Amino acid sequence: MHPLSALIFDVDGTLAETERDGHRIAFNQAFAAAGLDWHWSIDDYGKLLSISGGKERIYHFIEQVHPGFVPPPNFQNLAQFIAHLHQAKSGFYKHAIATISLRPGVHRLIQEARTAGLRLAIATTSNLHSVIPLLETCLGPNSPHWFEVIAAGDIVSHKKPAPDIYNYVLTKLQLPPEACLVLEDTHHGLVAACQANLKTIVTVNDYTQGQDFTQALAVLSHLGEPDNPCEVIVSKLAENTLDLGYLSIPALQKRWPQIQRP
Repeated sequence: MHPLSALIFDVDGTLAETERDGHRIAFNQAFAAAGLDWHWSIDDYGKLLSISGGKERIYHFIEQVHPGFVPPPNFQNLAQFIAHLHQAKSGFYKHAIATISLRPGVHRLIQEARTAGLRLAIATTSNLHSVIPLLETCLGPNSPHWFEVIAAGDIVSHKKPAPDIYNYVLTKLQLPPEACLVLEDTHHGLVAACQANLKTIVTVNDYTQGQDFTQALAVLSHLGEPDNPCEVIVSKLAENTLDLGYLSIPALQKRWPQIQRP
């Protein structure tokens, strides 16, 4: 049995509530800057989250809502225009994250992992230029160096729910999946991790709370703090792992041999 050796984090919705008040706003600002009358409401964006990847969401939106759209003449094709929009969106996002905070328990769990000598990694469909500013703003300017692997954006051919991004991280870490724990917030992310044979804990948010998390080790409202306990929605973890009211590295390490992937 392999000991717990690494934590692998998704980013958007897992580390922070970035989707509704970060990415969505930045997309709308990019649309306005390009002279488009497109606007993604909170509900609209929730539906678009079923599509992994920002450029992919724009393409899907155009295909479904504006099927006859023709990009401006200074762009060779639609793909080039979408890439331009997405790049502009990334710039606006850097300003949006100034108002975003980490979800409860995230900073504590990362520090516990570092203290315990666990390795850290990130596996996300978000663009690297969106991930790094979030880490630097919410965790500190040196925090990107805490993560041995930051797998982001188009680094693999197929995005979640395909397992490619998690297989990439495992290869870079040179660890078996049995030695790693994934923290996710979506059904797509959970499916991707499980296809890579990784044990996964889900922390839900307003956009994902109704999704299917049958394959998760546990489904929590958030990771929890000593003064802000999480709600345990479902748990298949070893007995007493969450008795403190929050997910902790010592409790996980102690019970890791008894924790089996569903």
